[in-house]
Amino acid sequence: MAGAPAAELDIDALAAAHGLTLSGARPSLPTYIRQLWDRRHFVMSYATARMASTYSTAKLGQVWHLVTPLLNAAVYYFIFGIIMNASRGVSDYLPFLITGVFVWDFIGSSINAGTRAVHSNLGLVRALHFPRASLPLSSVIQLFQQLLVTMGALVVLLLCFGQVPGPRWLLAFPTLFLMAVFCAGCAMVMARLGSKNPDVSQLMPFILRTWMYSSGVMWSISDMLKNDHLPHWVMTVLQFNPAAVYIDLMRYALIDSTKISALPHHVWLIALGWSLVVGIGGFIYFWKAEEEYGRG
Repeated sequence: MAGAPAAELDIDALAAAHGLTLSGARPSLPTYIRQLWDRRHFVMSYATARMASTYSTAKLGQVWHLVTPLLNAAVYYFIFGIIMNASRGVSDYLPFLITGVFVWDFIGSSINAGTRAVHSNLGLVRALHFPRASLPLSSVIQLFQQLLVTMGALVVLLLCFGQVPGPRWLLAFPTLFLMAVFCAGCAMVMARLGSKNPDVSQLMPFILRTWMYSSGVMWSISDMLKNDHLPHWVMTVLQFNPAAVYIDLMRYALIDSTKISALPHHVWLIALGWSLVVGIGGFIYFWKAEEEYGRG
């Protein structure tokens, strides 16, 4: 027993002499970013393959990528637009609603997919050595590819509802980029949490449903902020809600009658701030637990 520490030192020295390192050890942040960039083709191919396999057993196949948000919009229109009369005072309510549903579908699905990204791929994580951030990022890229398809359909629908293309439509591109960075950060945060606590995925539907209702998907936040009975902190949360900010920006870009309901002069800074803080912070948060994924 007394010779055990010396033996361990000899083994460590022997490994170092031959350039051997601990398998699965967390690399430095610059090295990790470089490794992830080197595997960018794998990430894109993995995301594309997952998108192609989704709904592969359904007769309508990939058409469901478009049909699902449209059916959600139809249900919300019936309940909120007709029964609850949430369309009152909202110009172009159908374009307003459909745009909100399409954008929220990407945000909510990205976070939900990120929660299961590592835990549902434990076999792959334990068998191969690669940057684990590839998994949540590929989930977001897959959903972003679906979003681009639905955005094309959204443009057609907006034209049918009488919206006229203009220079403001170009604002949709920076909005999509900022939203994608934000969702990638959220997905990596949730991937780390979900890898250790699988029960998190059971709670997410309730959390996301609450977030959706407070993001102005079916109703106008600007109208809600006119109510004096709301506490100040609630008004602040509604104004700075990142999902509501991105939905507002997309509506502002594509719908002529839409005004930004958050802080008009600072809403782009809010959107940029959320993207930087959550995107970079989420990536670092995920990287710090790199060597823990797949263990236990």
